[in-house]
Amino acid sequence: MERIGVVGCGLMGAGIAEVSARAGKDVVVVDYSQAAVDAGVLRIQKSLERAEERGKVRSADEVLKRIRVVDELDLLADRELVIEAIVEDEAAKVDLFRRLDEIVASKEAVLATNTSSIPIMKLAVATRRPSHVVGVHFFNPVPVLSLVELVPSLLTDPHTTERVRAFVQNDLGKHAVDCQDRAGFVVNALLIPFILSAVRMLESGFATAEDIDEALVRGAAHPQGPLALADLIGLDTTKAVAESLYEEFKEPLFAAPPLLARMVEAGLLGRKTGRGFYTY
Repeated sequence: MERIGVVGCGLMGAGIAEVSARAGKDVVVVDYSQAAVDAGVLRIQKSLERAEERGKVRSADEVLKRIRVVDELDLLADRELVIEAIVEDEAAKVDLFRRLDEIVASKEAVLATNTSSIPIMKLAVATRRPSHVVGVHFFNPVPVLSLVELVPSLLTDPHTTERVRAFVQNDLGKHAVDCQDRAGFVVNALLIPFILSAVRMLESGFATAEDIDEALVRGAAHPQGPLALADLIGLDTTKAVAESLYEEFKEPLFAAPPLLARMVEAGLLGRKTGRGFYTY
């Protein structure tokens, strides 16, 4: 697969576009407004310049030439693989997959989702090609972290999964792990309840955010604490994943704590807004 499409040019979409272009692929990225397109181009450009400074890429300009950022979904018609990386909202993703099914011409093209928690089946059945729909969950920051979760639904053709595995491992140089189509997959099914426990500990007044995070860094050798990690992920995304887990399993510990819900309502989403559990 040489012609790659990405929908969404936020942190995840920009990262997926960057690593695909660094692998020599022809990449088209779609976002929904000119302002988002401009921001996406700048995000990719800055990331590539940092990579060039560190010797990770020979020429940022050469990689950028392989990326087009546009605001028209129809420009994905000739793509062989399209990866969705929009907001973690089930209704928005379902609508997008319906549209992609109409737009992407080749019936052998793969429609993939970077969802961190929504069951793949819900997106697959929105199309007329569920055998060619698969979950491909990257981790932030995409150019740095090597893991990708591969998540076929019950209707995904094994050949589809293997084609995407070859792209992820052979072309991008990532490490793929296989997951069943259950909310949260492997990493978030373990990670999000851990983060929610830290939020409850803070909410109860048991310890400060700084002490909770410092304890996990110094006592459990974590690279960063759970509350700082939630700020990096985005508190809105953390809450969305928690809601998907709770809807699927009905475990009380998967429910978003009130503090997390209030912070999202207030727009305190972490690093991307400058304030979450910490100020940036």
